[in-house]
Amino acid sequence: MEGNNSNASSSGMGAFGQMVGRFIVAAIILGITAFFTPGFSINSIWSLGIAAIVLTVMDYLIVKFTGLQAMAFGKGFVGFVLAVVTLYATQYFVSGYSISWFAAIVGALIYGVIDYIMPGEQGM
Repeated sequence: MEGNNSNASSSGMGAFGQMVGRFIVAAIILGITAFFTPGFSINSIWSLGIAAIVLTVMDYLIVKFTGLQAMAFGKGFVGFVLAVVTLYATQYFVSGYSISWFAAIVGALIYGVIDYIMPGEQGM
C-alpha cells in the first residue's frame, strides 16, 4: 500500500513539473512571438509571465470544456481561430499586454511555427 501512495505523490509532482515546464516554454514562445509580430507588445517580464499563465489557463479550460486545442498548426482551422482569439483576449486580463486583431492572426502563425519547432508538448 505504501508503494502506491508514493507513486501517486510522485505522479502529482510529475504533473506539477510538467505544468511548470509548459509555463516556461509558453512564456519563451510568447516573448519571441511578441518580438517578431508588429502590433503586439508586452511591456515587462511580469506582463509576459502573467500572459503565459493566462494563456495556459485559457487553453486548459478550452480543452477541458470543448476538447479542442488552441494551436495554430496541427489542429486545423478551428485550432487556429482559437489561437487567435486566446492571444487577443489575453489583453483584457493582463496589463502591459497589447495586441491588435491583425497582430493576433500573425502572432498565432508565428506562435504555431515556434511551438511546432520547439521540442516537447506545449500547446498554447
